[in-house]
Amino acid sequence: MDTRWFQDFVTLAEVQNFTRAAEMRNVSQAAFSRRIQALEQWLGAKLIDRAAFPTRLTPAGERFRKVATGLLDQIADAKAAIGDAPSRNHVRIASTYALASTRLPGWWRQWSGEGAITCSLEVGNVHDTVSAFNAGSADILIGFHQAAHPIQLDMARFERHELGVEQVRPYASRALAASGGLGLPGTPERPVPLLMYSASGYFARVVDSAIEQSSQPLFGYRAFEAEMTDVLGDLASQGLGIAWLPDSSFVAGRLADLVPVGEGAWDVGVSIVAYRARTQARAVVGQLWERICSGAPSPCVATAVPR
Repeated sequence: MDTRWFQDFVTLAEVQNFTRAAEMRNVSQAAFSRRIQALEQWLGAKLIDRAAFPTRLTPAGERFRKVATGLLDQIADAKAAIGDAPSRNHVRIASTYALASTRLPGWWRQWSGEGAITCSLEVGNVHDTVSAFNAGSADILIGFHQAAHPIQLDMARFERHELGVEQVRPYASRALAASGGLGLPGTPERPVPLLMYSASGYFARVVDSAIEQSSQPLFGYRAFEAEMTDVLGDLASQGLGIAWLPDSSFVAGRLADLVPVGEGAWDVGVSIVAYRARTQARAVVGQLWERICSGAPSPCVATAVPR
């Protein structure tokens, strides 16, 4: 029996797709399938209902999922407990691109206790970071949350702490807004170019909801799509359209040549939330969690937003 089989199985149970799970485990799909089959043979039970789409667990698979997750946690705890000091004091954080490059450095300066805790960071989109956290590849998850578009986590297994709230607003370059060459809401005859998030991204759903729920119609066309906030912000700075950006995009004076447009009609709020497993027993993770929960380590609401 190979402990990698447990990690493979937990990942597959989370993403419900063999191809995606194999990519996350950095193996070919054929090798990944063989490892799942080997685990089933070792257990003497079918764990995966391969006739279902998307892939789902059998009743035996649902029971074994809890066992596998618990065993992986115990292995990680034992490794840390008998390892050297750096390993015992090491945590793994998963976070989205937007927060990892803006908020997290300032937070970590206060959370780390002047280097007493070390960290490895896994960065990705919301789906990837949630999957990594669910599979046990990270001790702490930090990401965005909105009630209308919740992160899919079993809150019986995890606990959460809100670090703050940000506004996601439409922005245009200062020069373009001042010239009157681009403004919301646009018209059917002259729709405005929109710099939008890729459909698979979390903010795509958030922004689409803000547009749909606004009392004012918006007339625009998708001039560019990208998954990363930084890309859309840079394009907006070049005067290529309007991009919806969270407050954190402007940390440390970035994108200072952008101004909000739309007079709040298409603004939407999102929370920044930290998560950890309720059963996490490693002392260093508990210590870090206490520091996270002691209060928002840096302002999330009172961000300097250009006007």
